[in-house]
Amino acid sequence: MKALTKLLAGVAILTSATSASSEELTVGYFLEWPMPFLAAKADGVYDEALGVDVNWVAFETGTAMSAAMASGDVQISVSQGVPPFVVAASSGQPLQVLDVAVSYSENDNCVVATTLEIDKESADELASKKVAVPLGTAAHYGFLKQMEHFGVDLASLEIVDMAPTDGAAALAQGSVDFACGWGGGLARMKEHGNILLTGAEKEELGILVFDVTSAPTDFVVENEELVAKFLAVTAEANAAWNADQSAEMLTKIAVESGMDEEAALASLSTFSFPSVEDQLSDAWLGGAAATFMKGVADVFVESGSIQSSLDSYEDAVTTAPLAAIK
Repeated sequence: MKALTKLLAGVAILTSATSASSEELTVGYFLEWPMPFLAAKADGVYDEALGVDVNWVAFETGTAMSAAMASGDVQISVSQGVPPFVVAASSGQPLQVLDVAVSYSENDNCVVATTLEIDKESADELASKKVAVPLGTAAHYGFLKQMEHFGVDLASLEIVDMAPTDGAAALAQGSVDFACGWGGGLARMKEHGNILLTGAEKEELGILVFDVTSAPTDFVVENEELVAKFLAVTAEANAAWNADQSAEMLTKIAVESGMDEEAALASLSTFSFPSVEDQLSDAWLGGAAATFMKGVADVFVESGSIQSSLDSYEDAVTTAPLAAIK
């Protein structure tokens, strides 16, 4: 992470061509991350709505997306994780959050060993326990917020830095009392324990787990109408999936994400796609998102992953293009 921070600090000061040409736009996204916008991608809806050729480039990490946007190779990134966005913004790279691409609060959590028989009503019993947490991540932030909510003194805990897969193995072996993580690691944790709070309950506490659509600040300022059209296509695809989840749409999403339909549907079942109205509310881009990003950044600073955080991340969020499509 420290090496990454230095890299992003360097690329952030490059003079980059962040404007799309009059005929094309390059967009970053992830394979094996099934989302409704992929159905619109398959049908060529973005090209038609924007009036330009949209080139799609697959990435493996959100940090690579940040570097590509800094160099001008990519103008828009879909479903960039909040942590890599925060790392880039904290280093001085001028980026903007444009929308909430996907919320997956159910896919990032802490799991307590079944044998302890501890739930949210008895969470104070976690004091003095051993926990596996991937430090410097959103899961770390969520862990801190949950412990704060339950009144568990961090000083009483033995906190071990472990990736989710390792934390799941440790929980299965009984070498930790609870573990925090996401994705496949979280799924395996649940085979040996129970969560304390549901995704909805965490969101009520301001513990958000979400990805964003992001873009360089200069590009957004110079192409606000184009950006709004792009977000409109995404929002329409999200609304269609939320309303129907048709087999035809699932097939397109699965093919475009490089997954079989069963695997794609399994992932989609842990995702939620907030409406434009919800995204613009205080619960998301209207306030909570910037607060959450500040919390993530401060956790990174505390863990030594980045040198410093911004005083506020409000200027890294722009709602004008999204509001324009209402």
